[in-house]
Amino acid sequence: GAEVGEILRHGLAQALGFRAGPVIGSGSASFEMVRYLTERLPAMIAPKWIRNPVQPVGIRNVLVYLTEALERPEATGVVEIGADRLTFRDMMLQYAEVRGLRRVIVPVPVLAPSLAARWVGLVTPIPNGLAVPLVEGVVQPVLADTTRARALFPEVEPMAYRDAVELALKRTWEGRVVTRWSGALGATPAYRFEDSEGMVQE
Repeated sequence: GAEVGEILRHGLAQALGFRAGPVIGSGSASFEMVRYLTERLPAMIAPKWIRNPVQPVGIRNVLVYLTEALERPEATGVVEIGADRLTFRDMMLQYAEVRGLRRVIVPVPVLAPSLAARWVGLVTPIPNGLAVPLVEGVVQPVLADTTRARALFPEVEPMAYRDAVELALKRTWEGRVVTRWSGALGATPAYRFEDSEGMVQE
């Protein structure tokens, strides 16, 4: 994703890219990884890097950033977005609290990212090909500098991680897990997104 963004910015003078950590929403891979691991494992031994700080962001906020960017052609470059600063372990424990579950997560010093990714692939419906980049995304601390996001999009107030989890769970329980991420905007979005051969167009 980062490489594609770099290519586009070199080829297009008006290119704007958003850089985000784990995106939280019904059906998103990051959320499904947290959900399945927490739901299925009352106790787990996890690699010590689950204590690294990350900065998740709700899918609804991501979509608002994207649609607002259409009205700001002067905005270019990379904009980092995110909400709460917490660890991946905190993400699982907060999910458990929302669900009313008691969970024990014990970090250990050994467990290679590749092995952890295979484990995620076994425990969750996420295929190994997708589990690997997800795991690699939390192996190192990933914090956003949201200064530019606040300056360019002052009207966007990122929702708290817990609120994003509750919203995603509500959609999951109602059986309204969207297959297109644009559906998270609601029933009457201001823009229409169309999927064509893997590319999303407005």
